[in-house]
Amino acid sequence: MTRIFKEMALKNTSNQGAMVLFSGGQDSTTCLAWALARYARVETVAFDYGQRHAVELDCRLQVLAQIKQQFPAWAHKLGQDHLLPIPVLGAISETSLTREKAIEIESSGLPNAFVPGRNLLFLTLAAALAYRRDLRHLVTGVCETDYSGYPDCRHATMVAMQQALNLGMEADFQIDTPLMRLSKAQTWELAQELGGAALVELIRHDTHSCYLGDHHTLHDWGYGCGTCPACELRAHGWRQWTAAHPI
Repeated sequence: MTRIFKEMALKNTSNQGAMVLFSGGQDSTTCLAWALARYARVETVAFDYGQRHAVELDCRLQVLAQIKQQFPAWAHKLGQDHLLPIPVLGAISETSLTREKAIEIESSGLPNAFVPGRNLLFLTLAAALAYRRDLRHLVTGVCETDYSGYPDCRHATMVAMQQALNLGMEADFQIDTPLMRLSKAQTWELAQELGGAALVELIRHDTHSCYLGDHHTLHDWGYGCGTCPACELRAHGWRQWTAAHPI
């Protein structure tokens, strides 16, 4: 077991279950592998909120199929997939993820790709579903190391959210954020540690992270426009990681 994997090891999760917030992008796919390496039962959930990059909803199904095919040790753990339509989020959001507008920095200092309340709503719905499915762990790919400054990706937000969910549902949820302290280069490294070259290749060719929904232009790090914040972060991390780990 290598360094990052050791640092993230949990005490005893062999009989526990998890709900992974799974968009089909690099981060959520790495988180899915992370959960499958730890938990006995793993389900996935995604959200259709009118996002411009709705191609991710198709890509995620391909990723799930490839994981079942390429990783037999994980296949039996991978349970039901859920897609929740929440068009109201897109209807009330004036952002570059939900409208045909250029991505730019607003007066708040945040990119207009920030969808206010998105991760909070996602976690609330995922927790409600996990409650019914008897799953204790909520796994999400939020990160405050390499990110665009979104306040709903911060560690403090996740701590507060976990407390609110447990108080409001009289539950014992744990929000797992395996990427919280990792750079994008370290996220590529974690994928390598979890699933080897096969998982890295799956992430490169089958996942989707581009905010503009470009799943036609192939780069060495995967598909995307190459200029949106999500593509820039993914490409930068790839260059850093491959410089130290030539493939």
